Amino acid sequence: MSVLPVLNTRPMPQAARFSAELRTRFGAGLQILSTPLMQAEYLSPELPPGPFGGLVLTSETGAEAAARLGAARLARRAWCVGDRTAEAAKIRGFSAISASGDARDLSRLLAEAPDQSRVLYLHGEDRAADLGLVLAPTGREVVSLVVYRQVALPLSAEAGARIASGAGLIVPLFSPRSSRLFAAAVAGLSTAAVHPVVISENARRALPEPLAGRAIVSAHPDGPGMLAAIGRCIAEGPG
Repeated sequence: MSVLPVLNTRPMPQAARFSAELRTRFGAGLQILSTPLMQAEYLSPELPPGPFGGLVLTSETGAEAAARLGAARLARRAWCVGDRTAEAAKIRGFSAISASGDARDLSRLLAEAPDQSRVLYLHGEDRAADLGLVLAPTGREVVSLVVYRQVALPLSAEAGARIASGAGLIVPLFSPRSSRLFAAAVAGLSTAAVHPVVISENARRALPEPLAGRAIVSAHPDGPGMLAAIGRCIAEGPG
């Protein structure tokens, strides 16, 4: 069976790891085109005064930003949206607790925690959910701070040529913003042979039709879920 190439849109360093995971899962011969759609730019805001019962992190980039800012002096505990983020926080010296899911799972974990002291939420300019608003009914105080932004990048020449040629391509998209950036990057190009694989329903809705209608949605909003969804796309074939 002919396997369509995969367009790796992840930012570095996640892009390198994702390419390795793709080849481990689907074989060393899988063709992968790399074109990060964004690049992290770390900010230097002043940290608010403590005390805090912990940090809230929703991305590996947020964990890196926390380390760069020296946020550990405010709190060593880090409440993390998923296992990847928790792993990144642990590497940087935090005591990480993973919600192993999405923003709803993280909100539930925070709401049910015995310690209801206020927390410091370190995040990017673009975020899928406002945890402060979600947790307001529980009485948990969330202090939010923007610590990085993701700067948009253009499609690589190779990726643009592949899409313009009408050749088939699997495109994993790991966030609603990635979906929006990809849609903007391919505006004016024929995307009839593009097969999106998205991390969530929100990411699918961020795509225009007919891309949204063709998108395969990951059953779980994480890396293993995306690999499984890509496997479904490969199994369906290039048609």
